[in-house]
Amino acid sequence: MKFSRQTTLRAQATVAGVGVHSGLPVTLTLGPAPVDAGLIFVRTGLEGSDREIQATAEQVVATDLATVLGDSEGPLVSTAEHVLAALRGMGVDNATIEIDGPEVPIMDGSAAAFVAAIDQAGIVTQSAQRRFIQVLKPISAAIGDSFGELRPYANGFRAQVEIDFTNPVIGRQNFAFELVPERFRREIARARTFGLMCDQARLWGAGYARGASFENTVVFDEERLLNPEGLRYADECARHKVLDVIGDLALAGLPLLGAYRSVRGGHKLNHTVLSALLADRTAWRVIEGEAARRTTRAVVETGRGLVGGRIAAAYGPDVS
Repeated sequence: MKFSRQTTLRAQATVAGVGVHSGLPVTLTLGPAPVDAGLIFVRTGLEGSDREIQATAEQVVATDLATVLGDSEGPLVSTAEHVLAALRGMGVDNATIEIDGPEVPIMDGSAAAFVAAIDQAGIVTQSAQRRFIQVLKPISAAIGDSFGELRPYANGFRAQVEIDFTNPVIGRQNFAFELVPERFRREIARARTFGLMCDQARLWGAGYARGASFENTVVFDEERLLNPEGLRYADECARHKVLDVIGDLALAGLPLLGAYRSVRGGHKLNHTVLSALLADRTAWRVIEGEAARRTTRAVVETGRGLVGGRIAAAYGPDVS
């Protein structure tokens, strides 16, 4: 975890594809933003003027099958989690995300295309120190048999997920991850969204998964993986859940200093835990880079560090 200055993109970079749920073509352009701007979606292609929306938890209007951001006039950007994960995972603090359709393109189902766009644009440091939201006490939430919690963890951000599917091909998987850009690139960014063939008719009937295919979704039936190219990681499903966590918790507005753990989680649970944290002003504080560095050094020296223990993506009680 770097505790130095804020960063943005040096230039613009564009990707194009289709929305996994809408099936509509869409173009997305990443670009620079000033100090303290955060991550800002700019929705174009609307009647009248473009509309900007800050990528924060307060702007979440839906979490069924994807994280959807909107304002008082309605939803603006769906499936925001993968591009947000790429930006947060690669250490970009401030950026604009211009999009000409209602849904971020799914690309290959992972964040790899967005990481490539960030590489193309380049990352530059800015004049101001990076700021963090430091978790000060445990915050947890449960939805049915799903459970999530954020705990103090001064060494940066740590995510640990456990998934548990009745589908025998997926089964139970665990993955823990310390957020460092090169580790994100190597271990998380290429993990694809996944789903179950048995859910196809239900999801299509509900108007979802119109753009999903074997090119952008890992698909399982009750006996085997159906994608001919196989998995990118043996535990790709659990790694993709970590990708979703990083994207959903990027909606804190600042990088988190904390450890997140989820069991049978998904977008709804991630948002619920983050909202509970932000609603409790005794549970967090904003600190700048130098203070974060001193905090980390003190934890290391005293040993007091705390480590928290065509198809759409399906995830038990909460769909990703």
